[in-house]
Amino acid sequence: MFRALADPTRRALLDALFEEDGQTLVALTAPHDMSRIAVAKHLRLLEEAGLVVSRRRGREKVHYLNPVPIRLLHDRWVSKYTEGWATGLVGLKSELERAMEKIFEIYIRATPESVWNAITDPTVRAKFHFGAGVHSDWSTGSRYELRHPGSDGALAEGENLIVDPPHRLVQTMHTLWSEDAERAGTSRVSWEIEAVGDSCRLTVIHDQLSETAPPELYGGWPMILSGLKTWLETGTTLTTPGSLMYGQP
Repeated sequence: MFRALADPTRRALLDALFEEDGQTLVALTAPHDMSRIAVAKHLRLLEEAGLVVSRRRGREKVHYLNPVPIRLLHDRWVSKYTEGWATGLVGLKSELERAMEKIFEIYIRATPESVWNAITDPTVRAKFHFGAGVHSDWSTGSRYELRHPGSDGALAEGENLIVDPPHRLVQTMHTLWSEDAERAGTSRVSWEIEAVGDSCRLTVIHDQLSETAPPELYGGWPMILSGLKTWLETGTTLTTPGSLMYGQP
């Protein structure tokens, strides 16, 4: 990842996605005095480093900035010395961009079954989701609730649209933890788990967000996924301020 960040053109591409997420190759090439092939090579290196995630949309390939690797670097080194910045840094990207679709990707050294269980088991989920567990019977069309022991009611609720263990879970999400979040209405979260050797690639797609959706709806995903990776690989929980803020007593 450091090698990918060392090139000024690749940093400029990341800056472009920071300003406007979800851009095509044509759009990303326009500001640069180079061919599409050259820009595509830079994007491929950024994808290999995990800093960019691409999705097919018809004939076009759309590129998104993936903040999770930066979050992991921060958790490993920066937070030891400047813990007070942790919560602000994780929300910085979300506060400055206006995309309707957010994509987060992370690699975890675990089986698909272990990742699926961590997502759906309320006790395990609470280890990395700010102390909150998800409760459902996990059948297609069923309801679920995100609950925290310190809350009077559900923090979020929705419907399980697709339940395909251990590969894919698609859910609607209506957040209830604040007035701003509740006013944002219903969005959609997709969990996609793909085996890669002895590890898994987990992609979380949070889409169908309204233009006025507050950053609190999607800004926590990098820390949640970092916590999931940490728990499955080490059996320990993150100790960054944001992770501890709403943790279980």
